Amino acid sequence: MTHSFALHIADADLEPEPLDPARIVSGNPEVTGKVVWKSADGRRIRGIRQITPGVVTDTEADELFVVISGSATIECEDGPTLRVGPGDMAVLRAGDRTTWTVHETLRKAYAVNL
Repeated sequence: MTHSFALHIADADLEPEPLDPARIVSGNPEVTGKVVWKSADGRRIRGIRQITPGVVTDTEADELFVVISGSATIECEDGPTLRVGPGDMAVLRAGDRTTWTVHETLRKAYAVNL
């Protein structure tokens, strides 16, 4: 998109996003998402992502997100453990190695800087 817009996050249609099986610790989590804006150089991305219950690992980008629905516990290796739910904002640093325990299907709006 090249102009200003508004989007109702809770009702947005999302597309399946592949999840590397090596990142799954337990359960059968599935990820869906939608990129709603990307900078011309591809280094700034805004979007919506959803993940169903399970435990997965990740190496984070520089990200700010707001939880729309659901809940999770995010353990940052050598850092804090974050408990997030509806209305919570979280910031993850580039390079953080995390383990996400998704308790209830989590939908978030995010802004990533690469």
